[in-house]
Amino acid sequence: MHSPCVARCGLNDDDYCMGCFRHIDEIVSWSSTTEIEQQVIWDKLPARKIAFEGDSNNQTISRAKWLATEAKQG
Repeated sequence: MHSPCVARCGLNDDDYCMGCFRHIDEIVSWSSTTEIEQQVIWDKLPARKIAFEGDSNNQTISRAKWLATEAKQG
């Protein structure tokens, strides 16, 4: 299944990307999750988009943040 990434990455204060509306944990683990798990994430995105309306990107997803999240999951 393709990723919901829209290449407009930026995290809000709760670490949700304001481009694709996935949490950083979901972004980092995307390639290792099953298609069923990916579909569950896809199904949550429309509601998140509505819930986060008006929020802004406060930070970019830096390599350091990515690696820290990856280590936390591993």
